[in-house]
Amino acid sequence: MKKLILEAPVFTIEAALKAAEVGVDRLELCADFGSGGTTPSAGTLAMLKEQIDIPIFVMIRPRGGDFLYSDQEISAMIKDIELLSSLGADGFVFGALTSKGEIDKVTCRRLLEIAGYKSCTFHRAFDMCVSQESALLDLIALGFERILTSGGANDVTIGQDQILKLLDLAKTQISIMPGGGLKPEHVLRFRNTGFLQEIHASCKTTRASQSIFRSTTVNLSSDPASFYQHLTIDEEVVSAFKVALM
Repeated sequence: MKKLILEAPVFTIEAALKAAEVGVDRLELCADFGSGGTTPSAGTLAMLKEQIDIPIFVMIRPRGGDFLYSDQEISAMIKDIELLSSLGADGFVFGALTSKGEIDKVTCRRLLEIAGYKSCTFHRAFDMCVSQESALLDLIALGFERILTSGGANDVTIGQDQILKLLDLAKTQISIMPGGGLKPEHVLRFRNTGFLQEIHASCKTTRASQSIFRSTTVNLSSDPASFYQHLTIDEEVVSAFKVALM
């Protein structure tokens, strides 16, 4: 039986290194946790490719917010794919929508062409589409290899029935990758369809900063409590997902 893949989104160098160390199969490398992920720095990718051997898929998203992009933003996305591809990115994660909530096929086709032979994931912009069934057909035709989705809901717990429907509709034409609040207990239900190939789970936790001095008068974050917390990976959660995938 084909091995099921555990992908984890990582937002820090520490989290990426820890994820590779404790058995995550693939990374989705992002910046800006607060906005749900944007394009990470070239330096971060280059350093990680020197340190770890598992595949690294890179988020291509020039900003937070919606997925309706200007010509200038699309140009930046193209340049990011070119640059990050040259630095060893194993795949890319992106998505673009029209103002009517449909797949922006023109933009997606351009980005796929720039990515070339490298594997591409359409991210949770899919959950913001006016019709997931129609979007699914568009993404298959465009040539994406997988879709990251919470089933058009805030999290997988709420959207799991829709994910089951999507797995059945897609079958082997494209991988439906559940993600967004995924828990180990969800996995069995999805794998019983026979079409699950991979899952996306943050496995995240935080650790306290080792900084001794902490300013009590200056806040550089909208959430001051998080300023001295660092995102990392919870090894126990990774282990739970690995058991669920066995």
